[in-house]
Amino acid sequence: MKTEFERDSRMHHQYQIIILGNVGTGTEHEITGLFFERLKELKLKKRFYEVLYSRDFDSKYKGNQPTYTIYIGGGDDSDVGKAQKLIKDGKMVLPLYQDSFSNEIPNALENQNGLKYSKAKCDKVVNLILESFGGLRNTRKVFVSYRRNESTSVAIQLYEALESNNFDVFLDTHSIKQGEPFQDELWHRMTDCDVIVLLNTEKFLESKWCKAEIAEASAKQIGVIQLVWPDHELEKMAEICQLMKLTAPDFVDSLYSDKHRSKLTRATVDEVVQTVESLRARNLASRQDNLINTFLKISRKAGKTLTLQPERYITEDLGGDERRIFIPSVGIPQSTDYNQSSELKKEIKDHKIEGIYLLYDNLRIREKWLRHLDYLNEYLDVKTIKKQDFQAWLKNN
Repeated sequence: MKTEFERDSRMHHQYQIIILGNVGTGTEHEITGLFFERLKELKLKKRFYEVLYSRDFDSKYKGNQPTYTIYIGGGDDSDVGKAQKLIKDGKMVLPLYQDSFSNEIPNALENQNGLKYSKAKCDKVVNLILESFGGLRNTRKVFVSYRRNESTSVAIQLYEALESNNFDVFLDTHSIKQGEPFQDELWHRMTDCDVIVLLNTEKFLESKWCKAEIAEASAKQIGVIQLVWPDHELEKMAEICQLMKLTAPDFVDSLYSDKHRSKLTRATVDEVVQTVESLRARNLASRQDNLINTFLKISRKAGKTLTLQPERYITEDLGGDERRIFIPSVGIPQSTDYNQSSELKKEIKDHKIEGIYLLYDNLRIREKWLRHLDYLNEYLDVKTIKKQDFQAWLKNN
């Protein structure tokens, strides 16, 4: 028997990916193929997502459905009218070009922020679509971990490269304000990041703080990419991470041991950015799974019957037409999490919603932020429940 949400999704709530422009180059297959791989990793149901091409537009496009459009440049302008209609409807249109935006993208789309596309950028395009649909959180946070007296120049280089690719990057020398408690703020920021890029230089793990960062990432199930310097033997602790073993040619002029002048080549930097994009979605899925499974396991012990819905939130039927909704929130709950959760009430039409609750892991979140979330619980419709409080909350509610 289908749940109310499954029936509602099939009938009224179809996510649409529209591909217009220069179709036939293979770009569209790269994007859609990886998109459906990501859905599987995120455990989202494929049937809720539909890919439309120009030939389908007039008969299948629904202006009231969540929509993301890819406009592939370099062809004729026959799809411009469709793209303009989508923009008028308030839909996202992403132009992709190979070499020149002005030569490949029609003038009518010149105000759209385009992306220079290559196969290496496929992960980024897919993640942008998932973010638009709410399958990935919109915050794109990366933590760069390094030893200052060994890899400062490369750390700053990666900070700039990731920032230019729309990531919010934490780098201690750039990101912690004077007067803040350094280690508390560092753990707090790490808790809220999606991926850690760790620069494993010769003496990196001799620092107790660098070792602690790896242990912390493991405890929080945060994905770690280790860039391992040339001529550096891996410590056993490094095995828990995704490794990129660097060689001398990965550095400009093969210079890798100067903390002030060493720089990665452009190709190596691009590979790091692509790996971050790829790991990000898988890591968020893993952390969300951990919250869901922990909450469901504790709820069963508390004698409750909860249901995991296809879009990865949990419901509890309270009798009659009343229910509760629990939404796993990776990282630190933000205002966008509250807003998106509140919007869910409008999508569930056949039940009275007793309450919406964000589930989150409070490990290493700063006390002042936890107090802020507790304060919001007194005034907002959407409430939060700490992972450490799951058992007590389920017992008392």
